[in-house]
Amino acid sequence: MENLDYGIIGNGKTAALISKNGSLDWCCLPNFNSSSFFAKILDEEKGGEFSIEPEGDYTISQSYVRKTNILKTVFESEECKFELIDFMPRYKTDNGIYHTPSEIIRYFIVLKGSPLIRIKYSPKPNYARSIVKYAVEKDFLKHYTRSGKYESIYMYSSMNLNDIAEGKLVKLEDESFILLSYNEKLAEVNQDYIRIEYERTKVYWMGWLAKSHVSSNYREHVERSSLVLKLLSYQKTGAILAAATTSLPETIGEVRNWDYRFCWIRDASMTIHILSRLGHYSVARRFLQFILDIIPYKDEKIQIMYGIEGKKKLKEEELDHLSGYKNSKPVRIGNAAYMQKQNDIYGVLMDVIYSSMLIFKNTLDNIEELWTVVKTLAHHVENNWSKNDSGIWEFRTEMKHFTFSKILCWVAMDRAAKIAGKLSKNDYAQNYSKLAAKIKKNILDNGIHPEWQALTQYYGANSMDAANLLAENYGFLSADDPLYIRTVEKSYERLCVDGLMYRYKDSDDFGIPKSSFTICSFWMARSLYKIGKKELAKEIFEKILSYGNHLNLFSEDIDFNSHRLLGNFPQSYSHLALIDTAMVLSGEEDWSEGKFDIFVY
Repeated sequence: MENLDYGIIGNGKTAALISKNGSLDWCCLPNFNSSSFFAKILDEEKGGEFSIEPEGDYTISQSYVRKTNILKTVFESEECKFELIDFMPRYKTDNGIYHTPSEIIRYFIVLKGSPLIRIKYSPKPNYARSIVKYAVEKDFLKHYTRSGKYESIYMYSSMNLNDIAEGKLVKLEDESFILLSYNEKLAEVNQDYIRIEYERTKVYWMGWLAKSHVSSNYREHVERSSLVLKLLSYQKTGAILAAATTSLPETIGEVRNWDYRFCWIRDASMTIHILSRLGHYSVARRFLQFILDIIPYKDEKIQIMYGIEGKKKLKEEELDHLSGYKNSKPVRIGNAAYMQKQNDIYGVLMDVIYSSMLIFKNTLDNIEELWTVVKTLAHHVENNWSKNDSGIWEFRTEMKHFTFSKILCWVAMDRAAKIAGKLSKNDYAQNYSKLAAKIKKNILDNGIHPEWQALTQYYGANSMDAANLLAENYGFLSADDPLYIRTVEKSYERLCVDGLMYRYKDSDDFGIPKSSFTICSFWMARSLYKIGKKELAKEIFEKILSYGNHLNLFSEDIDFNSHRLLGNFPQSYSHLALIDTAMVLSGEEDWSEGKFDIFVY
């Protein structure tokens, strides 16, 4: 069975996926959301690749350099052994600026013998829509487009550039390198330059992770997931990507293929909660500023998602010339979901503002801007909470009274009341509390199945929704509330298959879902633990952990039968839920409302 057996490297500007055989199969330059230069993962013939093929019979193993986002692939035969170290430079310079060039370094270290390799190097810019030429200059190999949008990429190497360009066998020396750069380099690129970039990047990642407050029983998984979340944080703006890829399908051969290289406010705000719990407050501050920069004042529509640089229009289009991952068409860029109405977004935003106020207490210097945003969000909730919406799972053709959306509207007004109280805006606090109480009564009157006595997917439904497991996280229900206990138990009964969860089981715009949504499985393990079923919770959690790939990375979905990873990869939503669940199962504080005082400093 083929799987998403990829490692990811990145530096907060862009990222690349590298297969367990050392093939670079996905990378967009110069940024995460730029067009691809390498997209073999979406079309093995046309997409563009950068693979390493050793001469002879080699066994290959792959791991991360300890506590970093630097990937090491080891090739070994009877006579030869060498390491391929892949990374994108990232570190803070002496003047305090982060060094995050649009570059990939592939660093070879020979451990035994005299290995011969063939390098298959065929960049295909603009999602492989352009005719590409190449030229070998004095210092570099340049590929550039001769049609469509102009793009170029530069290769620097200690190996013979003509041999690389012509696909000839190349003998590896003790140390060799290849540097790919979106920009032409002005400094001399030699072995010393590569060593310095490597060492400084390694020190950066190890230093960043050392600041994490990790005491979980699942330290290795928590640390790897933390590094993934940091890697998906866009340095320029503070936005956090949902994933580094587009169009990796939820089910092989079907059309549930989306572009996830954007910032979903919901996903990103949950990520902020997690990183704050781990002690990375600067990430929370930067995301909060991103929110202030993109959230409109007064009466303009608030979107569920934005481009990582704050772009609002995310027009969706299909790339018909690409065959798709394992022939799963269409390949999409852009995402039409940005136009959807999802009322839970107000609660998500209000919750992250409230928690930020608790985390940073009196150190926020933009409190007046935040108060304006709070009033704006409260105004939107007042006008919209009683209306239909598309829900957290982004139904494209039908809107309903989704119970989870109503719960998050309650969250919005509950947090708004608390914020107003902290700011001594007592009249606002009173009015917001009244609306919160009204919304809660409406949910309890309409969102409970009369027979099951559990929260349903939408008002009047005979179906469950895994999102309602978060009712306890957000403080809407307590873990010992009979309604919450029955919601967890009924969700387990109707949505769980051998520890893996459906989001929901009703038919949607594209039929009946066929894969498990990874984050929902983590939510179930967490919820079972909270209601006292601790052994079952740990059993499910550890089973899910075993489904990660060889590097403990997770995608959006897992196949119920084969346990193959599916969907966009790696998925920030999945990794943040892993951390949260690991901490709860380890007996540590969770991010339920009102438990942030541990972060105040």
